[in-house]
Amino acid sequence: MDAGAVDSIADRLRVVMERMRQAALSVGREPDSVRLVAATKAVSVERVREAIAAGLRVAGENRLQEAIPKMQALRDEPIRWHFVGHLQRRKVRDVVGRFDLIHSVDTLELASEIDRRAEAAAIRQDVLLEVNIAGEPTKTGFPPGQLEEQLTHFSGMTHLRVRGLMTIPPPVDNPEQARGHFRTLRELAGSLSGQDVPGVAMTELSMGMSSDYVVAVEEGATFVRVGTAIFGRRDV
Repeated sequence: MDAGAVDSIADRLRVVMERMRQAALSVGREPDSVRLVAATKAVSVERVREAIAAGLRVAGENRLQEAIPKMQALRDEPIRWHFVGHLQRRKVRDVVGRFDLIHSVDTLELASEIDRRAEAAAIRQDVLLEVNIAGEPTKTGFPPGQLEEQLTHFSGMTHLRVRGLMTIPPPVDNPEQARGHFRTLRELAGSLSGQDVPGVAMTELSMGMSSDYVVAVEEGATFVRVGTAIFGRRDV
């Protein structure tokens, strides 16, 4: 099905999920090994509800103030929530425990604050470590060359569970140009998986968005964050 020939959210969602499935099969992966996180920033409750009715099961929000009303309005729907945007330390208290997974832990200080807030809430918060894979000065994230030595600091964070890595590569005109960045993240996760750090695993890779999610799946993504390809362009 041609994504340009469909108009409804349900049709677009089916296109994305089928392309994910085909990409996984093309490299010998099980389709269920990669999951869709629909980026719902600036998407109305009604449109998110339409996507849920069509089979969406995980939504990703960038902004806490926008997410909370949606989560309340959709609390009876079969949907899970991930936090995928930049997280400020002053908002950690309201994010911890509210989202199943935080994709964007970009400093040790932020991780420590999440651990502290999770301990106060008597929970264990799942997170991904954001990696600035291309060393872009305008982006946050752990430098890939420093992550190995910093990983040991997580051993004392008993209320935070690192499940893997996330990255946003530089904008490209051709999805193939992003392949090397995705491959680098996968290889980094592989090299880190040999470290025996309590509470740290490298089983998840969050990478790929509307323009390049197929390539990301081919390179090992377990989560892809897709918004425009499902909901269309939004003024954000």
